[in-house]
Amino acid sequence: MRLVPRNSVAFVLGLVVIAACAFGSFLTEAPNRLTSGYPLSLGEAADKPLLMVLVSCGVALLAGSFAPATKRNALALLAIAMTALLYLFFTAGRIATTIMASAPPATRVSFGWAFWTSGACLAILIFLALQKRETWMRLVIVAVVAVALTLMARAGQFDGLSLMREYAARQGDFAVELTRHCLLVLISVGIALALGVPLGIYVARTQGAGKVIFGTLNLLQTVPSIALFGLLIAPLSALGLGGIGMVPAVIALVLYALLPIVRNTQTGIIGVDRFLIDAAAGMGMNSRQIFWRVELPLGMPVFVAGLRIVIVQTIGLAVVAALIGAGGLGSFVFEGIGEYAIDLVLLGAIPAILLALTADFLLALTASLLERKRTA
Repeated sequence: MRLVPRNSVAFVLGLVVIAACAFGSFLTEAPNRLTSGYPLSLGEAADKPLLMVLVSCGVALLAGSFAPATKRNALALLAIAMTALLYLFFTAGRIATTIMASAPPATRVSFGWAFWTSGACLAILIFLALQKRETWMRLVIVAVVAVALTLMARAGQFDGLSLMREYAARQGDFAVELTRHCLLVLISVGIALALGVPLGIYVARTQGAGKVIFGTLNLLQTVPSIALFGLLIAPLSALGLGGIGMVPAVIALVLYALLPIVRNTQTGIIGVDRFLIDAAAGMGMNSRQIFWRVELPLGMPVFVAGLRIVIVQTIGLAVVAALIGAGGLGSFVFEGIGEYAIDLVLLGAIPAILLALTADFLLALTASLLERKRTA
């Protein structure tokens, strides 16, 4: 009888984890931050117990992919993936610390492609498993992973990695730029909501208005972000508002955020069952009461879905805004590109990705809770 995996995703990803950990470049070691390093496999750099634990996790994923699709087995696969992901970080930090203990101070130890590949596979498995779990369990699992990584970082487990050495050298600037990045996103999204929600309501209420408004907003979406930032410099300078900095960045980010906000606001309102609106009117509600008590609550899941898109999009575009002096995490990205310092690029890119993933996760949970409340 031929064995066929019941969970083909876990089977394939488990194979990739095993192959990457056994044969790939897990870390790279370079004499300084500006030169390319030479690859280090787990077999070369790690103690055999470290290698065996990671390979065993991959084998466990393979074995679990053949198990029946029960809730208990799904939880077991989730636990294995979480353990392997945390141990992956632990192993990388342990090896880097060992290397740096006897290496010159300028030496840099960075993540290799095998680390990124294995980490991505395990993160995908965790993400897919979370989709089938209850809301409270999703929060607990994400919190466990975040707390475990934070504790390892605070204990100095990752101090030997080049990424953490770049962070240590720019710790004060990092806090400032992270705050600036978040502020840029919050201001832009706040203004976009203040403009977009009334526009969405107007489009939903006024026949024919959508063609002009959506045509204009769709046109703005076709303009590349860098080009739009550049186009704003001249007119804003002429108005005395400053051609570079926060002002053009906020304007550009607001313009990009308007389309999904307006469209999802309109969709949420017109998607409410007409029978419910007629029933509310029959109960004596006026148009304002119908909006606040019927249309807005029932359309909220669609609106939150649009807000989810807007925030994730704005966090990413705010990185590009560093090109016109807006600051934020993008300043590390472009400084690193200019210096050919990959870990400095990652110092800006990874927090931006984590911000986007966190916002997406929390808003997805919010939309799920609202949808469940609406259908209850």
